[in-house]
Amino acid sequence: MVEPCPLIEVSGPPRERGHQYGRQAAERIAKGVSHYTAQLHHLGLGWPEVRELVDDYLPVIERFDADYVEEMRGIADGAAVPFEEIVLLNARTEVLKLGARPDLRARLAAAEPPDGCTGLVALPGATRDGRLIHAQNWDWKAECAETAVVLKIRRDDGPDLLTFTEAGGLARCGLNAAGIAITANYLESDRDYCQIGVPLALIRRKVLESEHLALAMRAVYATPKSPSNNMIVSHAEGLAIDFECAPDETFQVHPQDGLLVHANHWQSPVALGKLKDTGIANTPDSLYRDIRVRDLLSPRIGALDADAVKQALFDDFASPWSVCRPPRPSFTTDLSATVAMIVMQPALGRMEVAMLPALNREFQTFELAASSPAEAAAE
Repeated sequence: MVEPCPLIEVSGPPRERGHQYGRQAAERIAKGVSHYTAQLHHLGLGWPEVRELVDDYLPVIERFDADYVEEMRGIADGAAVPFEEIVLLNARTEVLKLGARPDLRARLAAAEPPDGCTGLVALPGATRDGRLIHAQNWDWKAECAETAVVLKIRRDDGPDLLTFTEAGGLARCGLNAAGIAITANYLESDRDYCQIGVPLALIRRKVLESEHLALAMRAVYATPKSPSNNMIVSHAEGLAIDFECAPDETFQVHPQDGLLVHANHWQSPVALGKLKDTGIANTPDSLYRDIRVRDLLSPRIGALDADAVKQALFDDFASPWSVCRPPRPSFTTDLSATVAMIVMQPALGRMEVAMLPALNREFQTFELAASSPAEAAAE
């Protein structure tokens, strides 16, 4: 049986909402920490060394947004775990690969599978009801199905937001009350880990805190990064841009015929003329996953709905190297899978999630505007 994904609802200033988050998600945070602690031990790292690496990296996060540090301290307090463990859940790869020990880079690369994913946006003109759909399959470690949460944040200083993330994380993909949505997927290039950058999870959180689309896109486009990454940003009123991000430069991919699909290889001709795609060896199925999804959806442009998007993302062509990946061994020792399918309709403030969708086709629905029982009683 596949466990459902819990909803965590928080509000208040950063430290307080972090404490609420940590307390409600403590069990899943502990599981996530244990997964990554085992990897650290495999790399020969103990917590004294990790704390030193976190201390070295913390000023980067504080300069980007000190409130995120406060929120992570609150999460640590609420979950009764060391602060450094929460930082690592949000910035693990950046901290380890850019820490004081260069030998970690090759060892981490050899021990860590790529964070896959197939993302898509159907613009209003391509859908049956004229509402934008933004969706993603998240491919990662199969055990992370036991540590995922949907986090709802009620804010006094900006739009409320809903994000699917690993427990203890500040954000991964999601939508906000201003109609902005984001998904992200792995890219790799020969420019990676040559500079200190802001952790990707925090950039995604900044997007979801944005009231204005321009500022959300600025956060993706202009924030220095350590690794490459692909981020699709959309707005409910009918706009989407795919940002292929190298650490020091950003390239754009735009929808065609109202449809945007991206997997884990570079598509921008400008990008391909300037850098080397070094990720294909670890994600060879990326070369056809986006083609499969586009081919399945294209004949229905103008009549697409959430069910059509789900069916495309359930595609099992060339399984287990498929759009919807069942648990299978990765190139490392991990068991890899499509951990979750996330389908969002930002105009409705709605997110649907199916955990381990190759094994489970039951969706949970999360509504940004829906009140919790406690909120309803107070109204």
